[in-house]
Amino acid sequence: MITLIKPSVQLEVEYLDFLLEWQQSGESIVPSVVSKTFLPLADFLEEQQQEEQVAPENWVTHSTYWLYDGQKIVGAVNFRHDLNDQLQQIGGHIGYGIRPSSRQNGYATEGLRQALNVARERGLDSVLITCSADNLASGRVIEANGGQEVESYVKEDGTRVRRFNVPLS
Repeated sequence: MITLIKPSVQLEVEYLDFLLEWQQSGESIVPSVVSKTFLPLADFLEEQQQEEQVAPENWVTHSTYWLYDGQKIVGAVNFRHDLNDQLQQIGGHIGYGIRPSSRQNGYATEGLRQALNVARERGLDSVLITCSADNLASGRVIEANGGQEVESYVKEDGTRVRRFNVPLS
C-alpha cells in the first residue's frame, strides 16, 4: 500500500537510496524541489517547514511529500498552495516523480490521487497540473485522476507543455 507522508529524518537511509537511484539514472530529479535535498536532510526538512508558511522570492508556499510503500520511498510529490504567473503556464499545483525502478506500478496514479485529497483539504475546487507533451505516461496519470486537458503552452524553445484542469468536487 502506498502512502503520502511528510519527509522525516526517520527515513533518511531510504531517502538517500532514493536520491542515489535518481543520480545513477542520469535523469533530473522530479519534482525539482526534491533535488535541493542534497543538503543535510535535517536542513531540508527545516526549509520545507518554513516554505509551507512563507514563500521564497519568486516562489509560492508549497508542501513536499514522499510516496512510501512501507519499505522504500518510491516517489515524491510537491503541492503548490497557490499559482504565480510561471506556474500558471508550467508546473501547476502538483508536481510528482517516481524513482526509475518503481515506475509502471501505479504509484504515480495513486500518489496523484492522494495529492488531490490534500488539495481538497486545503479548500481548492480544482487544480492545474502540467506535463511535457512527450511524457505520455504522465498525461495518462493525470487523465486517470480526472484531468481535462486545456490549452497547451509552448515554451520559447518550442517545447509544448500539456496543461490539465482537475476538478476536485
